[in-house]
Amino acid sequence: MFTRLLPNTIVKTIYDIDLHKLKEEGIRGIITDLDNTLVGARDPIATPELVAWLDVVRDLGFRVVIVSNNNRTRVSKFCDPLQIPFIHAARKPANRSFRRALGVLELEAASTVVIGDQMLTDVLGGRRMGLHTILVTPIAPSDEGWTTRINRTIERIALARLRKKGLWPKEDKK
Repeated sequence: MFTRLLPNTIVKTIYDIDLHKLKEEGIRGIITDLDNTLVGARDPIATPELVAWLDVVRDLGFRVVIVSNNNRTRVSKFCDPLQIPFIHAARKPANRSFRRALGVLELEAASTVVIGDQMLTDVLGGRRMGLHTILVTPIAPSDEGWTTRINRTIERIALARLRKKGLWPKEDKK
């Protein structure tokens, strides 16, 4: 059961993702989480570093959509200035939000990745839809809400089991 929580790739931050390799592998779309993936959960707007990264992403020809479990106000305040389409109140890991994201991108699952900081929402949801999943370390875990803190507890249990079975890298600090 816990193997459904295994991401295809683990990186520290989005900036560690090899975008050129993804492009070479036929990836054309990025579905990304917002809070603690792109910015801290309480950061209202993109950092200059993130804006530059998004420019590179677009220059390489990737299409991007943000899928967040957060509310419309939070997500639109972040996405609108960047002109990035979004899906709010996504209820990840539900398939519906990922299906909608693929529709927004006008791409198939095989040519799309999911980037997120949670195994129980981003990775599980992406895996269930056949998407390549990339797990990043949360940016500001101290700013998370109570539901995310519950998810993190479950993740720690899953990680212990995955490590015991030799399925998770031992040096990872997640």
